[in-house]
Amino acid sequence: MDDTDTLPRTVLWLSAHPEPRSLNAAMRSRGIRRLREQGHSVLESDLYAMGWDPVLRAADGGRSDATERRFRVSEDTRAAHLAGLQDPAVAREQEKLLAADALVVQFPLWWYGMPAILKGWFDRVLVSGFAFGTDPSTGRRLRFEQGPFVGKRALVALTLGDRPRAVGPRGKSGELTELLFGLLHGTLAYTGFDVLPPWALPSADRLEEIGPAAEDLGARLDGLFSEAPLPYRPQFTGDYTEQWELAPHVSPGETGLSIHLDAPHRGGDAA
Repeated sequence: MDDTDTLPRTVLWLSAHPEPRSLNAAMRSRGIRRLREQGHSVLESDLYAMGWDPVLRAADGGRSDATERRFRVSEDTRAAHLAGLQDPAVAREQEKLLAADALVVQFPLWWYGMPAILKGWFDRVLVSGFAFGTDPSTGRRLRFEQGPFVGKRALVALTLGDRPRAVGPRGKSGELTELLFGLLHGTLAYTGFDVLPPWALPSADRLEEIGPAAEDLGARLDGLFSEAPLPYRPQFTGDYTEQWELAPHVSPGETGLSIHLDAPHRGGDAA
């Protein structure tokens, strides 16, 4: 372990559960306490407690009159961000993200996806010009290994009702990193994060004792700045064509989501 891995850092804990007495809330409280005991600073975004509005509207593009020209989501939200015309609540979340060295995203898996309020956080906060886009001075594409959040780390921690073996390579629900591919690869890695293997608590609705699960998550938090991230392939070093398809010489004949990880790191039961 490098000495820098033990230095105090800033972590943004982003969570979404409507019940403050839930298992998720208890895991959140213990996880944040664990990080603070390590000397880290923790910023918090408890979306339900905040009353976060998840709906992206024309006002997010700096427009107040619905009769104006049509709302161009990417272009208008980028312009609003660059001009300082965003909703102050969105700007505050962006400031937290910029201040953080790592992001923990914690939620219950509902219908194999994030709760709507959490999806809406990503919709409204990760806008063009802030989380992705093109550098106007160089033309450099800001994504993956060139993304704005390069150097920051991300850990997804979730509870789910599936049996432990259901979230594996042969499980009915699929392998965990593939199940979460849209979030891990399409959102977090896309914007430049080093994405750690996700942590999951299966059969959460049958849990009788929180202690072992909280300690297991705590151990992952201990390695937040030292654990090896998922080795998603970089986009701009020859693995992909100009059409963003895996190049013919890379894993020839193979298909599926796992081909976007370097071959030696594929497989394994993520549950």
